[in-house]
Amino acid sequence: MDDLRVAERGAVSTLVLNRPAKRNAITLEMWQALPALLADLASDPELRVLVVRGAGAEAFASGADISEFERVRSDRATARHYSRVVEAADLALAAFPRPTIAMIHGFCVGGGLEVALACDLRFADRAATFGITASRLGIIYGLTSTRRLAGIVGPSHARDILFSARLVGVEEARAMGLVNMVCEPDALEAQTRAYARSLAELAPLSQRGAKLMLQHLLGEGEMTESDLLAFVDQAYDSEDYREGVRAFLEKRRPRFRGR
Repeated sequence: MDDLRVAERGAVSTLVLNRPAKRNAITLEMWQALPALLADLASDPELRVLVVRGAGAEAFASGADISEFERVRSDRATARHYSRVVEAADLALAAFPRPTIAMIHGFCVGGGLEVALACDLRFADRAATFGITASRLGIIYGLTSTRRLAGIVGPSHARDILFSARLVGVEEARAMGLVNMVCEPDALEAQTRAYARSLAELAPLSQRGAKLMLQHLLGEGEMTESDLLAFVDQAYDSEDYREGVRAFLEKRRPRFRGR
């Protein structure tokens, strides 16, 4: 769909929230489309890192599209359906099998912050602002997203963000742990892509294993401790492990293949 598009494919691929005229406000249709689009990207063996960004110059995403709420979130039944769709999209992004980076400029609010929190890392420019405005609308942020927010910024900061609905500047967001890197506006894309390319050269199995371990520790994902131990054993049997050791001994850069 046009409102969600893959801008480029390759070792570093880019997924764009593409409604710049609406500050990339996320519609129900976009939430519905996200899991299938992510599954398609995950099936690409060349993809090593996924960057998620908003189109235009004003926002990563200003939130869910409130203008459609009276139609798609009008009562208890439609609200429950809407929440299930959002949670499925959120979980699909959080479970994406390769590293994900939210590249954030401008507003990153509500549903936009929910998308950013589902990414592994968040890089932002100095003009970025963050917030969750549920308490201005009389709705309650979902359990999965609340757990993830608290896991990233801690329960005290999560309470502040959720209770107050205030917008947080980028330096405060970095102090909370919400943002991993702050860049000058004209350097955000270059620095994000440079970091993504550096990740793309490293061992995918190691990154995948780290992601699965962290998801398990945070109460996410479906893998048991036995599953994780089996994944560790598989890594020792992999071509990449043998290549990594050989490259170290031969003092050269390894060529990892993800198997």
